[in-house]
Amino acid sequence: MGDSNKNGYEIRESLLGLAVGILDTRNATLRENEYLKPEGQQQEIQPYNVQEVLQTAETLYQFVSKK
Repeated sequence: MGDSNKNGYEIRESLLGLAVGILDTRNATLRENEYLKPEGQQQEIQPYNVQEVLQTAETLYQFVSKK
């Protein structure tokens, strides 16, 4: 745990990376679930956008900054 002295920019960068990872995993899971459906019942999975990344990162930041 040598990362305990990160500055604010590094923390936000890490949270953005975590947010992208969370959304990537969510979309991969949704996509896999669609593949399991019968042909003709599958729906397109919409990609995440910047706003979703920022909202997810903000949620993570709120959790981290709780005392």
